Amino acid sequence: MLDLALLFIVGIIILALIFDFTNGFHDAANSISTVISTKVLSPRDAVAFAAFFNFIAAFGFGVAVASTISKIINLNSVAASVVPFIVLSGLVGAIAWNMITWYSGLPTSSSHALIGGLMGGGLAAAGVAAIQLSTIGTIVLFMVVSPIIGFLVGLIFMSGVMRFSGGIPRNTADRGFRRLQLLSAAAYSFSHGTNDAQKTMGIITPLLFSIGYYGAGVDPNNLPVPFWVILAAHAAIALGTFFGGWRIVKTMGYGITRLRPVHGFAAETAGAATIIGASLAGIPVSTTHIISSSIMGVGVTKGARFVRWGAARRIVAAWVLTIPLSASIGYLAFSALHLAGWV
Repeated sequence: MLDLALLFIVGIIILALIFDFTNGFHDAANSISTVISTKVLSPRDAVAFAAFFNFIAAFGFGVAVASTISKIINLNSVAASVVPFIVLSGLVGAIAWNMITWYSGLPTSSSHALIGGLMGGGLAAAGVAAIQLSTIGTIVLFMVVSPIIGFLVGLIFMSGVMRFSGGIPRNTADRGFRRLQLLSAAAYSFSHGTNDAQKTMGIITPLLFSIGYYGAGVDPNNLPVPFWVILAAHAAIALGTFFGGWRIVKTMGYGITRLRPVHGFAAETAGAATIIGASLAGIPVSTTHIISSSIMGVGVTKGARFVRWGAARRIVAAWVLTIPLSASIGYLAFSALHLAGWV
C-alpha cells in the first residue's frame, strides 16, 4: 500500500509538471508576442530565446512566491491523506481551463486557474476551513491591482521613452529599439519564469509534506522548497514555452494594438519591472494580466483609438471568469473522486 501511495504522489507531481508545461505553453505569448509582432525575432528564435531565460530564472529571486502558493491550502485543518486529492483536483481544474482558453485563443491567467482549482478542491474537501482566506485575499487584491500597475507603468515608461527619443529619425530609432528589445524580452522572460514556475513549486511542497518528506516538527506554513523541485519546475515551464502556441501570440501581438520596436521595448520593460517587484514581495501575479495591460498602457500613448478595446474587453471577460470556472471544475473533480471512493 505504501508503494502505491508513493506512486500516486509521484503521479500527481508529474501532473503538476505537466501543468507547468501547459503554463509555459499557454503563456509563451506573454514572452514572445512583442518581439514577433515587431519582427525582432522569428517565431522559432523567439521561443528558444524565451525558454532559455525561463529556465535560468531558477537561479534568480528565491522562492517567496512558492511559499505563498503553498499556504493556499490550510495544512493545519486538512488531513494529510486528503491533501493529494485537493492538489489533484486543483490541477484538473487548472489544466482544463488552460486548454479551453488556449483553444479559444484567450490569454487568460494560468496562475489564477491554478488558484481557482485549488480553492474548488479545498472547498469540496472540507469547506472554507480548508482554505487560507488571508492568502486568497492577497491574491485577489493583486489580481485587480497588478494590471492597473502594469498599465500605468507601461503608460509612464512609454511617455518617457517618447520624450527621450522624439528627435531621432524613425528608421534610426527602430534599429536601436530592436537591439534594446532583445534585452527587454530577456528581462520579461526571466520575470515570467521567476513568478510562474514558483507556483508549481508551491503545490508540490504540500504534497511532499503530506507524505512526511520533511520529517517531524516542520512548520507547514514555512515549507522549504527542495532544489530538485526548483529545477524540475523551471525545466517544465521552459519546455512549455519552447513549444508555445501561436493562437495566443496573434491575440497578444496583433489583437490589442500594433507595435513598433519602441512599443515592444516599453511594454516588456514595464511588464518585467512589475512582475519582478511582485516576485520579490512573494506575490503570485498573473504575467498574462500584466503584459496585456502594459501593452494597453503603451498603446494609449498613441491615442485611445489605437487600442482595440473590443479585444481588450474580451480578454478582461475571460480574466473575470477564470477563478470561478476553474474552481467549479476543481470542485467537481474532487466530488467525483469522493463519489468513486478514492477519498
